[in-house]
Amino acid sequence: MPIRLTIRQLEYFVAAGECGSIAAASQKLNVSSPSISSAITQLELELGLPLFVRQRAQGLKMTEAGKTLAVQALNVLNQATELTRMAGAVSNTVQGPLRLGCLVSFAQIVVSSLRRSFEANYPDVRMSQVELTQNQIFAALRRAEIDLALSYDLNLPPDLEFHLVNELPPFALLSPEHPLAGHDSLTVYDLAVYPMVLLDLPISSDYFLSFFTRAGLSPIISERTRDMAVMRSLVANGFGYSIANFLPLNDLAPDGRPLKFVPITGDVQPIAMGVLSVPGSTSSGTHAAFVDHCRAQLT
Repeated sequence: MPIRLTIRQLEYFVAAGECGSIAAASQKLNVSSPSISSAITQLELELGLPLFVRQRAQGLKMTEAGKTLAVQALNVLNQATELTRMAGAVSNTVQGPLRLGCLVSFAQIVVSSLRRSFEANYPDVRMSQVELTQNQIFAALRRAEIDLALSYDLNLPPDLEFHLVNELPPFALLSPEHPLAGHDSLTVYDLAVYPMVLLDLPISSDYFLSFFTRAGLSPIISERTRDMAVMRSLVANGFGYSIANFLPLNDLAPDGRPLKFVPITGDVQPIAMGVLSVPGSTSSGTHAAFVDHCRAQLT
């Protein structure tokens, strides 16, 4: 009798193995724990092999058979995703689900309006989003957990494709009372003598700090935060200046205090914003349409 497996069973099995527990896989996939548990049990019965050792205190541990199956299951899931992309390319239609990953900085400012306008133009598309760090975006694309990602061209691996949308020059955020707030432009030499509030996100922080390193300077980092809203509030309340590339929609911090934005000139490189994908992804009509929509809306 042939073995009957489903893509859903393999997806739940791989997620449980990566997360180490049914509960964590349930949260990751937004699927009930009993559904995941039942799928794994059915998979084990179909194969006639135990895939996990259930440990009350330590969650799930893969058996050797489970580890072998997990490698093949990932291949099958990736191939299934590619088949879906090919089908979309053949039909050249803009429809179906579109899972978007995005850096936190984009999620706060542009993603909601970008989704709304894209879905208004293409009502047969159902978008979802997840906020990730740069390295998490790379991993999620490779595991086919997301289809596309809004990101920067920082530390990009060679196995992913970057589709340029816009180039964003850096600027300094200052409170109106800051001694440099009245300047039309600033250099890192102007900024280096004042306290800095560093937006301490992975990879992005290295980019900001490289401005000073190239000039042989060391910034005075007085505060660090991974949250853009917190960063703006700290700046507006006089804890220091900060640097960013994406202008907020208004000149107010979350607590209502005003901010000033001053361009940074000199040996500072703009950062490229774009859509990141696995190779060949934008042959899909839906994916290509989203890249074009980003260029129309964000340029």
